[in-house]
Amino acid sequence: MHKILLIIQREYLTRVKKKSFLVMTILGPVLFAAFMVIPAWLATMEDTEVKTIAVVDSTNIFYKILPETEFIKFIYPEGISLKDLQNSFEQLGYSAILFIPHNILSSNTSILYSNKQPSLSVSMHIENSIEKEIERQKLKANNIENLDEILKSVKTDIDLRNISWNEEGQEKESNTGLAMGIGYGSGMLIYFFIFLFGAQVMRGVIEEKTNRIVEVIVSSVRPFQLMMGKIVGVGLVGLTQFVLWVSLTFLFVGVVQKVAFPELSKTPTEQVLSQDIMNNQQLQKPQMNFTEPKPQMLEEIFTSLGSVNFGLILGMFIFYFIGGYLLYGSFFAIIGSAVDNEADTQQFMLPVTLPLIIAIFVMINTINNPDGQLAFWFSMIPLTSPVVMMVRIPFHPPAWEIILSALILVITFVGSTWMAGKIYRTGILMYGKKASYKELWKWFRYKS
Repeated sequence: MHKILLIIQREYLTRVKKKSFLVMTILGPVLFAAFMVIPAWLATMEDTEVKTIAVVDSTNIFYKILPETEFIKFIYPEGISLKDLQNSFEQLGYSAILFIPHNILSSNTSILYSNKQPSLSVSMHIENSIEKEIERQKLKANNIENLDEILKSVKTDIDLRNISWNEEGQEKESNTGLAMGIGYGSGMLIYFFIFLFGAQVMRGVIEEKTNRIVEVIVSSVRPFQLMMGKIVGVGLVGLTQFVLWVSLTFLFVGVVQKVAFPELSKTPTEQVLSQDIMNNQQLQKPQMNFTEPKPQMLEEIFTSLGSVNFGLILGMFIFYFIGGYLLYGSFFAIIGSAVDNEADTQQFMLPVTLPLIIAIFVMINTINNPDGQLAFWFSMIPLTSPVVMMVRIPFHPPAWEIILSALILVITFVGSTWMAGKIYRTGILMYGKKASYKELWKWFRYKS
């Protein structure tokens, strides 16, 4: 045992002291946050270029009716045909030509001509504007008095917030989207961690084998002790990095909550009631931007974080990371011991990586149906359970399913480690011969 601890210490300190470890530990939370926030932020950025769109309306219904925005303007040229507008399109400086045919009420189709692809915001604004006006015209055909006032007064935007309470009456807010995000992020992290640190085990074995250092090491320790020390040491590096990432992330989130969302100190019910005045004021404002996000969305997400059982999620993440890593780490150690260079590993990588790839596809289905049969069975299969079960944890699966999945995983990685040790002890000293699956089976059957 003492020799295994020495190997663990060597593998751990060698990697933790590297500058790359320190840099990635600090930048990791920032990069993850940027990966999630920046695409959403960029998607909400408006195009500040003013676009002038000429409207050719064959119905005369939409004349000066289409709502404009700060950057989308409509003009209604008279006495000029669609063909003439197309011929003089560039000279007139239009961004596009909107043609509304005479049968739009039956065909529900209009055409936007342009010399380049229009942006999604422009297309959505035009579609929504025409849809709203057609709906208004159809209602108007029923001779309803004060139709415009009625439509304005009944326009409502409901925000459904899920609030649960415990036996003490304490309120907590949940969010399905947040649970999906946590599950997806946890599953992907397990997937990347297993690949990243499993590959480090494989490269370390190949490097020591190629440099013939392993011949000196095995003169003092048994091959199984060397393999276990290397696997556990690299795993502790990954665990250390993850704990530091979580600590820095919670610190960052706490600062953002206090600075940007002071309302979160209230209970969810108080937050909902406090929005009445603001919402009543907004009822009098024209709703011109059909794609504008709700201003309280981020506040709701941060509020919902309080209902998440982070203790359970972090505990299960650590368990499934350790279990999945030990399972796959033993496989990567076998691959490293069976080859003389990294280029020869490809023939053995597919059987090891294929279950993880399948787990990613099942994970997508699990997000939409966490209690389905597909999610259940793949969260029991040990080769896929570290990824799939982590997706299910935020949706609160039955405790017996978590326990059964954990037991199967423990039994499997104990068996895989024993099998890997039998192959590793022979393969680590084999040189100059490309191993095959038949050869691995022979190594497994060798007696001590």
